[in-house]
Amino acid sequence: MSLQTQTHASTAAVPLSFSHIGIHVFDLPRMEDFYTRVLGFTVTDRGMARGRPIVFTTWDPREHHQMVLVGGRPEQMPFNHINQMSFRVPRLEDVQELWRRLKEEPGVHDFAPTNHGNAWSIYFRDPEGNRIEIFCDSPWYIDQPCVEALDLSRSADDIRAQSEAWCRTQHGFKPAAEYQMDVARLIAEHRASQNT
Repeated sequence: MSLQTQTHASTAAVPLSFSHIGIHVFDLPRMEDFYTRVLGFTVTDRGMARGRPIVFTTWDPREHHQMVLVGGRPEQMPFNHINQMSFRVPRLEDVQELWRRLKEEPGVHDFAPTNHGNAWSIYFRDPEGNRIEIFCDSPWYIDQPCVEALDLSRSADDIRAQSEAWCRTQHGFKPAAEYQMDVARLIAEHRASQNT
């Protein structure tokens, strides 16, 4: 990479940090067993998302998920087996800024702003069709998966207030810090069971 390319690449206004990846799998129980038993991940949530079974796993209690397994992968996939690549930004305002910029970018399409309760996200396809998520964490946790429409044109304060009121009515609601302590215990129990 030339210095000119490096300089151009570093001009993004909002810094992104890599967060997690999701993959479509043929045999969800087998893959869950592999990632938990062999690689040491801990299951943090499971359910159905867009008609497919999904399992969230992590090594880090601060991360709800680092590896997402999505069941129902067909033999002949009309799409990439990588479900998505996800990047975290610090604030909801950053998600909104990137959403505004991305809408103006040629070839970027399939926008899906989403409220997960524990995060605010914008999903989209890059110019070659790869699915990307840019998100920031919310201060709350609710049971996952949760996929609700999100209007990013509203003020960040309005989105936060509406999200908190809605999250408080959802199953599993708790502050994110409390949830992270629960996951730290789950990980410790999982690791202890692996050593016996």
